[in-house]
Amino acid sequence: MQDILLRQAVASDLEALTQFNQAMALETENKTLDENTLRQGVNGILRHPQFGFYLVAEKGGEIVGSLAVTYEWSDWRNSLFWWIQSVYVLPAHRRQGIYSALYTKAKALAAEQGNVCGFRLYVEKDNLAAQATYQHLGMQECQYFMYQSK
Repeated sequence: MQDILLRQAVASDLEALTQFNQAMALETENKTLDENTLRQGVNGILRHPQFGFYLVAEKGGEIVGSLAVTYEWSDWRNSLFWWIQSVYVLPAHRRQGIYSALYTKAKALAAEQGNVCGFRLYVEKDNLAAQATYQHLGMQECQYFMYQSK
């Protein structure tokens, strides 16, 4: 992993992150997202750090993986949960520890911040490979179901 550079994303990463999100949605949920809306959504995080941030992994100057972190305030714990979202690693770079490195970097940033009580993410029920990766990194299925409405 010495040849991997981990860093917070910047505005010039917008197109790569938009493409990664588009590819992830198609691959995991068979959804084609509206590219303009998606680009604006990615840019929302890049321009408004109060929403969260992206981490990227670069190899040879190319972004090969990313994840987003968004925030949820827990009044019960008087601290934040960091939600991991928009995880994507280019297919040619999978199973090489890139996601693990991004997750470890996020955990280190959370420890530095000092007010993060945990990490959460959601995963498609049928995405067994992702579930195995998360479990390998010490994450556990929680006791909550997720509901949503429009």
